[in-house]
Order: sequence, then C-alpha cells, then structure tokens
Amino acid sequence: MIQEVFRGRVTPSAAAGFAGLLSLFNIGGGICWASLSDYLGRKPTYFVFFALGFVLYAAVPALGHAGSVGLFVAVFCVILTMYGGGFATIPAYLSDLFGTRFVSAIHGRLLTAWSTAGVLGPVLVNYVREYQLARGVASAEAYNFTMYILAALLLVVFACNLAVRPVAEKYFTTGAA
Repeated sequence: MIQEVFRGRVTPSAAAGFAGLLSLFNIGGGICWASLSDYLGRKPTYFVFFALGFVLYAAVPALGHAGSVGLFVAVFCVILTMYGGGFATIPAYLSDLFGTRFVSAIHGRLLTAWSTAGVLGPVLVNYVREYQLARGVASAEAYNFTMYILAALLLVVFACNLAVRPVAEKYFTTGAA
C-alpha cells in the first residue's frame, strides 16, 4: 500500500521496514493502552480507540495526497497501537461487563469473531481496491474509499460502545452456582 500511495518514493526494503515498524507499534500498543485503560477505564479507552481511529483513518487519504510519508507512517503506527491495545484490553473490558466467571467463554467467541474479521477484512479491502482500479481510479488513490469505509465503521462501533451496558450483578453467578 505505501509503495502505491507514494509512487516509487518508497523502496521495497523501506516498505518491509514499515511492516516491521507496524508490528512493533502493535506490540507496544498492547502494553501501553492496556496499562492506560487501568486509569481511564475500559469503556473510555475504547471511546478513544474509535474516535481517534475515525480521525486517523479519515486523514490517511489527505496525507497520501499531500505526499507526507512521515505523517502517513506515524498515523498507521498510532492506528496499530490501538489494534494491539484493543486486543490486550478486551479481556478486562469483558470482565467489567459480564463478571469474571464466564470471561474465557465470551473471550473465545470474541476471538473467533476477531479472527473471522482478520480473514474477511483484507479480502474486502482487496475487492474494494480492485473495484476502484477497474473504475479507472489511480493506484495511488485506490485505498482512499477503503479508508473512508473504515472510518465510517468506526463511527458505528463508537455508537455501539456507547450503547453497551454492564450486566446487572444480580445475574452474575457465584462459585456455589
């Protein structure tokens, strides 16, 4: 993607370095965001993920158009911190919502959904990109529509997170149950 957006200004080895850098930020995000969520709370942390994610995904096309490789890389690094942070924070968030007794079962189902999205998401991105190219959109701009779709989805999940309420404690099971 970075090579297409910046049309030859990014070498294959620099693009590989970008992928490695994203991995490091993903790992670091898991540690930093999970720790920060202990102070902010889980729900507010996810609000930050979704609101900041919306702004960053919506900014990607403009950054690519402006030719700012550094800002483009920085934005994706921050996005990947939130991916790692979401993955690291979700067990605690599930515990806050449902209690600790069935967190492992709920988390297992969530991981199944997450892995399904991990397969279907890139497929969808590729189809949208191919569709854009078939319509005559320049390869440097083929991902723009995808970024706007992702930003819109983050608005939807922001609203969903707003609607989430913890299960009432009277429905929690005890050790004796």
